[in-house]
Amino acid sequence: MVLLAFLAGLALVVATGIYAAVRAVRFWRNAKRTGRAFSAELSTFEARTARTERLLFEADRSSRDLELALERLRESRARLQVLLRAVERSKRGTRWLRVLLPL
Repeated sequence: MVLLAFLAGLALVVATGIYAAVRAVRFWRNAKRTGRAFSAELSTFEARTARTERLLFEADRSSRDLELALERLRESRARLQVLLRAVERSKRGTRWLRVLLPL
């Protein structure tokens, strides 16, 4: 009777050990698969982050270039205004000559 109880207990311990080992192997495989999935997603995220940083850098550089071009444009327009005023003044000063010129 004691032997039968011992064998039943031993069979129960072995079955439980096998069950735990199978579950542990499944857990290990799931953990590896999840780790690979996370690694793939993290590498995709890192690539997108690097691309975003590059695009932001290019946008910042373009913005600075645009500001410089805008400043050059302001200076050119100011020079143009000075020249246009000078032309208008000279036209006013020589308007009386038009009467004498045959056009």
